[in-house]
Amino acid sequence: MKPPVLALRQVRLADGPRMLFDGVDLALEPRCRACLVGRNGAGKTTLLRILAGEVEADDGERTLVPGLRIAWVPQEPAISGPTVLDHVVAAGAAPHEAEAALQTFGLDPAKPSEGLSGGEVRRAALAAAFARDADVLLLDEPTNHLDIPAIATLEAAIAESRAAVLLVSHDRAFLERVSDRCFWLEGRRVRRLDRGFGHFEAWAEGIAAAEAEDARRLQKRIEQEEHWMQRGVTARRARNEGRRRALLDLRAARADLLREARGQMSLEAAASEGSGQRVIEVRRISKAWAGRTVIRDFSTRIQRGDRVAVVGPNGAGKTTLVKMLVGQLEPDAGSVKLGTGLEVAYLDQTRAELKPEMTLREVLAPLGGDQILVHGKPWHVAAYAKSFLFTDAQLRQPVRSLSGGERNRLLLARVLAAPSNLLVLDEPTNDLDMDTLDLLEEALDDYAGTLLLVSHDRDFIDRLATSTIALNGRGDIVETPGGWKDFEGQNPGFLLPPARTPAPARKAAAPPAPPPPRPGKLSYRDQRRLEAAEALVASLPAEIQDMELRLSDSGLYSRDPKAFERLTAELEAARARLETAETEWLELEELKASLASGS
Repeated sequence: MKPPVLALRQVRLADGPRMLFDGVDLALEPRCRACLVGRNGAGKTTLLRILAGEVEADDGERTLVPGLRIAWVPQEPAISGPTVLDHVVAAGAAPHEAEAALQTFGLDPAKPSEGLSGGEVRRAALAAAFARDADVLLLDEPTNHLDIPAIATLEAAIAESRAAVLLVSHDRAFLERVSDRCFWLEGRRVRRLDRGFGHFEAWAEGIAAAEAEDARRLQKRIEQEEHWMQRGVTARRARNEGRRRALLDLRAARADLLREARGQMSLEAAASEGSGQRVIEVRRISKAWAGRTVIRDFSTRIQRGDRVAVVGPNGAGKTTLVKMLVGQLEPDAGSVKLGTGLEVAYLDQTRAELKPEMTLREVLAPLGGDQILVHGKPWHVAAYAKSFLFTDAQLRQPVRSLSGGERNRLLLARVLAAPSNLLVLDEPTNDLDMDTLDLLEEALDDYAGTLLLVSHDRDFIDRLATSTIALNGRGDIVETPGGWKDFEGQNPGFLLPPARTPAPARKAAAPPAPPPPRPGKLSYRDQRRLEAAEALVASLPAEIQDMELRLSDSGLYSRDPKAFERLTAELEAARARLETAETEWLELEELKASLASGS
């Protein structure tokens, strides 16, 4: 295994009175593809910020090879500058690299930075990270607000990148496709699995089962010691004192285990009286925005108990379709007929109901007081908040202090408390950890009403949907029984943009004579990469030889061990860079020769 380019060793960090990290070790080698997994609040974003150099740990070491370039995409990136191109260039990318990266992620380089959608902000931030040709990419929830075609573009970009990649994501399908290593942040430490995310859950369940057995054995020992103490007599007081101290130690160990145990979240969707058998009847509806048809001649029938997923690129009209389905928006043509007795609960993807200055108590109990109705029964607001893993102290905090996952949990708490028989969830999985996703899935699976689900999370759709409606943004809509994989298998290429076809030649004009064939050549970007690789292949051997000569000094380690270790790490990094440069140079030279010959 190659030496790491970025590493943490025995890192400790406290968040007020709570210890967040207690002896964290984590290392990233060149070109590794690692994911960081953990529940909301475990400190995943903070750990990424320590790696990025934005936060300093209380104790421990952060080491990196000299000259290391780190690109960091936070969970809520900010885009600055007049245009997205200005933003990417300001982040450190060459103008031609910035343009190429923006076009790869489907953005016009001249697009103004103001007024971007959530998906466009995310794509601009990702373009800035990949255009810099960094050595390490740190990506925090990179698939949030991305549509499925954009997620596929991100997967391809990660596969082609020469950087080491560490990412945090709730998207199981995405992690399974891109990762070859898992770091699990649990119990204030990080465990490592040298396999992709597809193997993570079985591995984590095995660890959890072993720890549960350890906890059971510890509790049994405590019970035995308590029984012994109760039977002890005064004549054995000195010996009893030793057993008493041992019992206190056992109780302290048990308390530590309980503190590290996960909070148990309770999710249940409140169902009201049943609707009629026919929930929504749609007949040949169409809708256009700004002269562009987004929905054309679509018909469907949704029955009680159906779980319908709606998928498609950003801007394709998914939210527009859902609002027409529930009667909030009129179609331009056709009709939508709603069934009898419908009670609709709606989770809006814009999260517009959450005002930054509102407290959690005000969100859950907008009318004031300590009681709220949950499933038609009175609950104390603090008890209900606790079932969603919010503390009493957090009830008095403003919404702006919450993480993205906590904000989403708060909205779910509000929506799921209201009785309904038609539940509409627009992007409910953003920022949620996998444990919460599992609980949400179970709650929706047990929900007695009808579900409309807009999501880009392919795994979540596969687990829940009985049918999938897909829009491609050009007015076309197809409905497929089953989830995402069923849709993809039966409609290959449906969501891809149309292939560009050249305009037909005018019949009156004679076609111009074809120009003589010109030998192909490398693109501007590949030519720059070739020149950079040539420069490294020419300069690095001398640097390596110089470092090897300095390390040949037998007295260096005894005089200055730290200098010896630093020089050794620099030598390994230089050798890795030379190997990478030589490989790239050979590949580009072969491509250049192939293009020149026209083969």
